[in-house]
Amino acid sequence: MMGRVVTALALLVVFLGQVVSSGLLTAWLIVRPGHRPQPGLVRIPFSGLSPTGAAMLGSMITLTPGTTTIDIDLERGEMLLHLLDASAPETAATEIHRRFELPMRRIFPPWEAT
Repeated sequence: MMGRVVTALALLVVFLGQVVSSGLLTAWLIVRPGHRPQPGLVRIPFSGLSPTGAAMLGSMITLTPGTTTIDIDLERGEMLLHLLDASAPETAATEIHRRFELPMRRIFPPWEAT
């Protein structure tokens, strides 16, 4: 139980940092001259999460500026996301996996009843 609390607190710190840094990056993408972001839809896989964990992951993604969760498919284990700049979808998926999904697996494992 204590491990989950520590993981949740660490995830909260990472999440808040991502909200701030993504907010600044999103603002820069919108106002900078020249290059325009390439918005797009991207499917990213996820695994090892309870339905509650998947919903929390989708919410965290949506609350991070520049990304929106459109759909969560529990059966296929994937999320459909809208990215403000989809020029590097693999990088976005890797960062979501590393920063959010891995800690969420420790907090909301799939075997727990929701």
